[in-house]
Amino acid sequence: MQVCRNSLQGLDHRFLPRGSIIKMKAVTNCNQSGRLAYSRTEISDVPVLSYSEAIEKLKSFREKLKGKQQFLAMYSSIFGGITTDPAAMVIPMDDHMVHRGHGVFDTTTIMDGYLYELDQHLERFLRSASMAKINPPFDRGSIQRILIQTVSASKCRNGSLRYWLSAGPGDFELSPSGCHQPGLYAIVIQNLSPINFRGVRVVTSSVPIKPPQFATTKSVNYLPNVLSKMEAEEVGAFVGIWLDGDGFVAEGPSMNVAFVSKEKELIMPQSDKILSGCTAKRVLTLAECLVREGKLRGIRMKNVTLEEGKNADEMMLLGSGILVRPVVQWDEQIIGCGKEGLITQTLLNLVIEDMKSALPTVGTPVPY
Repeated sequence: MQVCRNSLQGLDHRFLPRGSIIKMKAVTNCNQSGRLAYSRTEISDVPVLSYSEAIEKLKSFREKLKGKQQFLAMYSSIFGGITTDPAAMVIPMDDHMVHRGHGVFDTTTIMDGYLYELDQHLERFLRSASMAKINPPFDRGSIQRILIQTVSASKCRNGSLRYWLSAGPGDFELSPSGCHQPGLYAIVIQNLSPINFRGVRVVTSSVPIKPPQFATTKSVNYLPNVLSKMEAEEVGAFVGIWLDGDGFVAEGPSMNVAFVSKEKELIMPQSDKILSGCTAKRVLTLAECLVREGKLRGIRMKNVTLEEGKNADEMMLLGSGILVRPVVQWDEQIIGCGKEGLITQTLLNLVIEDMKSALPTVGTPVPY
């Protein structure tokens, strides 16, 4: 790693109290290809802040950040309520979810003022908590009411609701025996990016896949997922695709995979070794109408080899964050004709229609 430049350019002095900095320099490092790797500021003296000063710094920090997402409301069982101030959307450092990864989470889409498949996501959420040996602080009905009220307070009608159960705060030990009580957190996110149907390229991930015991639990231990995503982005791809220990197609870092074979069958890999996707399950149900219409010859869950996947007519990624996203290239192999597939487009339309239908089986209304 080489140092490309050494200056104070870009340093935000709002975060540096007067007299607190004896020596500082902004250092930008570049990798061997010359691409910007990261920037850092070297500080030789650190100020001690009062509570009010720290809160003010948090507010300034949040005001400075501009991203593709806005955080509209957060519930925390630590302070037992909902806040709409992004600066207050924090959790304790001694929460075992932070320093030991002992926590689980799930995400539910908000569409036109309805929570899409909240019951299905809650079921998986609580199942993951049980597998992680986390005893929720409230019963299921109370958790559901908390989540709905958090969305209501946010006034968000289109976005997502993400929620966590943790072993809770208490200490920095390995065992959660010192935690006072489990923590429940929820945050409403408004994504400013529209749904994208543009075909993407994927690569076979070299990052080891999680063992089935951990892959089937939706925990916060996402380091392999993050590294797989980064590995793909480094070569200009969207995501990496995992193969299981037997060499069969498994899943992406935060989504399931499905194929349309040359025989016009919708095929999805077996889910006994990977996370059971709520969106993927719903797609299987919605696809039944395509079988009745003759657009598909059948629907199957089976072990899919790498060769079968790459030689499919269509390939798609399925997940609550992307819904249905077509894949047009896997490694060096063009999928089908190299364009977004008709069945994939039809399935995306079916999912969107399903989300907007507000059917009691899939939609939970939010009282604003």
